[in-house]
Amino acid sequence: MIELGGQAPATDLIKDVSEADFMAEVVELSQTVPVIVDFWAPWCAPCKTLGPALEAAMTKAGGAVRMAKVNVDENQGIAGQLRVQSIPTVYAFWQGQPIDGFQGNVSGSELDAFVARVIEAAGGGAADDGGLAEAITAADEMLEAGDTAGALQVFAAIAAEDETSAAAFGGMARAHIAAGDLEQAEAVLNGAPADLHGKPEMEAAHAQLALARQAEDAGPVAELEAAVEADADNHQARYDLALALAATGRSGEAVDHLLELFRRDADWNEGAAKTQLFTVFDSLKPNDPVVLNGRRKLSSLIFA
Repeated sequence: MIELGGQAPATDLIKDVSEADFMAEVVELSQTVPVIVDFWAPWCAPCKTLGPALEAAMTKAGGAVRMAKVNVDENQGIAGQLRVQSIPTVYAFWQGQPIDGFQGNVSGSELDAFVARVIEAAGGGAADDGGLAEAITAADEMLEAGDTAGALQVFAAIAAEDETSAAAFGGMARAHIAAGDLEQAEAVLNGAPADLHGKPEMEAAHAQLALARQAEDAGPVAELEAAVEADADNHQARYDLALALAATGRSGEAVDHLLELFRRDADWNEGAAKTQLFTVFDSLKPNDPVVLNGRRKLSSLIFA
């Protein structure tokens, strides 16, 4: 490990993380500081080059970002949960969810740029935006209060002023979804600038749109609740109920049913409960209590 005078010891910034402490050292820690996760293995030749270079790049940040190293051979559950298909793979977590990442080896300058980008995404390099952040917050509050038309108008005005605002385009899509206009929501997402695709706000809107479309065929909530109450092992009814609940804003109840389905039969319908849980999580803000509690309970079920 590298240790620089005047900075926090590298051992405090860079840690080996296992399934036992992944929630604490990555998901929970990332609520306050971005965490870069390096998935590696002892037999991986590119990992031996990337690992030290990444450690050096993030150590230069002087504590603005932390690093977790995960040996995939010893922690296959985490790698599978995060869909790591090849190594080296690097994810950056902020407020409980991945916000950036890459696969394979990259140059030192690209690593420096990656670390800087992660810090900026977490608010470490934010500049005065002329009040647009406050406008986004106001539009979000309007949408939560049910004023979809007003929220849409504000989001659209922000997007017109700042075409790089993923929050504005994602907000417009969410407003259309709330109004039941799924086609227009999809048009907004597809028509957004290419650079915004993949941003957390856009991914959240995509996830909400997916939930809304799935719920169209799920059936009435009352009927599905009755079916589940009559037969707790009716997995299809419980799954459809979760879809319907999520689409109507009852995300906490949806997560509870999906967790119960996963507990009863994790492999049902090719792991549909786990997949749908991630879709619900993605549709919410990363620091939403439903997300934090749901991820913690899911991890407990997976790693029990």
